[in-house]
Amino acid sequence: MKKVALAYSGGLDTSIIISWLKENYGCEVVAVAVDVGQAEETAGLAQKAYSTGAIDFHLVDAKEELAADYLFPVLKAGAIYERDYLLGTSTARPLIARKQVEIALATGCDALAHGCTGKGNDQVRFELAYQSLAPELKVVAPWREWDIVSREDAIDYASARGIPVPVTKKDPYSRDRNLWHLSHEGGPLEDPSFEPEASMFKLTVDPMDAPDEPEKVTIELESGVPVSVNGVKLSPAKLVQTLNEIGGRHGVGRADIVENRLIGIKSRGVYETPGGTLLVTALKALESIVLDRDSAHEKERIATRYAELVYNGQWFAPLREAFDAFVNVLSENTTGSVTLKLFKGNAVVVGRKSPYSLYQQNLASFDMTGYDVTDSAGFIKLFGLQLRGRNRLSPMDVEKVAANGGWSKK
Repeated sequence: MKKVALAYSGGLDTSIIISWLKENYGCEVVAVAVDVGQAEETAGLAQKAYSTGAIDFHLVDAKEELAADYLFPVLKAGAIYERDYLLGTSTARPLIARKQVEIALATGCDALAHGCTGKGNDQVRFELAYQSLAPELKVVAPWREWDIVSREDAIDYASARGIPVPVTKKDPYSRDRNLWHLSHEGGPLEDPSFEPEASMFKLTVDPMDAPDEPEKVTIELESGVPVSVNGVKLSPAKLVQTLNEIGGRHGVGRADIVENRLIGIKSRGVYETPGGTLLVTALKALESIVLDRDSAHEKERIATRYAELVYNGQWFAPLREAFDAFVNVLSENTTGSVTLKLFKGNAVVVGRKSPYSLYQQNLASFDMTGYDVTDSAGFIKLFGLQLRGRNRLSPMDVEKVAANGGWSKK
C-alpha cells in the first residue's frame, strides 16, 4: 500500500488517522473532504490536512448533488427508518464514498481509508460503496486495527502529537452534520434515560422558546420533487437550507431515537432535521389526494424496505434502483402545493391542492346526492363472502348463551 485516499472531515477520528497511516504503513495520504452541507466545518480543512501530513487535499462541493440525487429520491420514496429516523447520515455516506473513489482513481491511489468505528453502521456503508465502485482498491479501517479504544484515547493521541481537534473531554458528543440534518451521539447520550442538554442543539430552538405566533409555509412539488417555498423557485440545496431555517426557528424536527444498528447493537441518537421534517409532512399530505388507495398502500410497504436498504449501506444495490423506478411512476401526478402551520415544535397540514387530485367533495360529503347507497349492500355481501360460515357461532356456542340467559342488555 503506497498511496491512500482518506475520507477526511477534520473531526477527531480523521484528524489523527493521517498521522497514524504514515506511522504504521509508511504511505502517502490524500485527504478527500466532501462538502455535503457541513456549513463552517469545511473552513480551514486544507491547511489542517497538510499540517498533519497529507500530501494532497481535495474539497468537493456536493451539496446540490446530495439534495437532487440522494435526498430527494429518499424523500420521494417515503423512506424513514424505524418510523423516526429520516436517514440524514445514511443518505450522504454513499455520495461521499463515490467522490472519494473518484479522486482515489484519478490520483493513482491503491487504497481507501475511512474513520468509521468498528461498532457502527458507517463502516458498512462506506465499504459496500467501495466494493460497488472500485473493488480492486484495498481498504484500511484504523478503528479495527489500532489500540485506541475510546474517544478519550483518541483525544490523548491527538494531544501527544499536537494535532488540534474540535472535541474536548468536556464536550464528548460525536456529531454528523450535513444539508439534511445534525446528529448527536455519544457522551451522556449513551444513557437512554439522560435528557439532552439544551445547549447541545444547534439547528433548532427549544420549542418552548419558539415564536408565540404560528407561521405558515407553502411548499410546491412537481412529480414528488420539491421545487419552491412560498412561491419562490429554489435549487434543491437552497430549498432544503431555506426550510431548515424556517423549521428551525419554530423548533420543528427534533427526534430522540434508540435505533437498531445493522450489526445488532442498539444505539441512541438525537437528530435535528427541520427542513426534512417539513418536506416529509408536505409530501405525505399531497400524496393523500393524488394516489389511489392500492398505490398508496403499496408505496408504504416498499418505503420500509427502501429505508432498510439505505440504512444498511446498500445504496448501489439494483433493488434500490428498481424501487426508484416504481416510485417515479407512482409520483408522476404528485404535483401541487401544501401549506403547513408551524408552532412550538409542530408542523400541521392546513391545506393541500393539486390539479391531479382524486378527492371528490361530492363523494366525501355526508350529502348522499349523486351516490346510490343501495350499491353498498351488494358490495358488503360480496366482500364478506369468505367470512360467512367460517366464523359463525357453533350450535354449542348458541346453547351456552341461551343457558346463561341470553346476552346482557347492558
